[in-house]
Amino acid sequence: MTDASSGNSVATSRKLPREFYTRTSVLTVARQLLGKVLVTTASDGTRVTGTIVETEAYRGPQDRASHAYGGRRTRRTGTMYRIGGTAYVYFVYGMYHQFNVVTNVAEIPHAVLVRALEPLEGVEIMRRRRPGQADGDLTNGPGKLCIALGIDRRLDCADLLGDGVWIEAGARRIGPASIVCGPRIGIDYAGLWAKKPWRFWIKGNAFVSRPNNVAGGSAPARRWSGARQGVLTERES
Repeated sequence: MTDASSGNSVATSRKLPREFYTRTSVLTVARQLLGKVLVTTASDGTRVTGTIVETEAYRGPQDRASHAYGGRRTRRTGTMYRIGGTAYVYFVYGMYHQFNVVTNVAEIPHAVLVRALEPLEGVEIMRRRRPGQADGDLTNGPGKLCIALGIDRRLDCADLLGDGVWIEAGARRIGPASIVCGPRIGIDYAGLWAKKPWRFWIKGNAFVSRPNNVAGGSAPARRWSGARQGVLTERES
């Protein structure tokens, strides 16, 4: 974990272009978001950022775990039908917000849930927003990271090429040998779709929410292989 006060800044990084988000495969986007930097700003303009270390892909309308399963479209889920590069922020359990990245072209409801970050800049602000928490617990879960970065429903539908919230290229590329995949969390209701290895995380990273989770008896986690990219992208076996 680094902070701007240490002199390690990512201010020279650039926002990801629209084309990064509008690709056909939500799984490719979910994997390639690992190592990228999620950015918000505090009221005084201070950057509050974290490196994305864990994601989950949701591919509506076929995916039973997706909010858009079966073409469901409500006031909340309508955001998923916007063009890739839109923020989808929703409220769960009456307590937490969750930050998602809409992908693909408009009217195709694909999205990536950002599950965990490694704090990078603005760590003191994160600590104030999550008082009493150890640094390792500031952003190691989807609800936690939203509190730490000040993300709530006001950022739903935000353009990730705008100035409210955005994603930048990270300092290093995360190669296939560093990526682990496994079943998504908390979707047992989704039947066979719950077994699909659509959660991705950086191997060995201390900020991953559940590095050893096997999702209630579903298929165990395994290293993602670049050689099998086509299989996992289109057939998700």
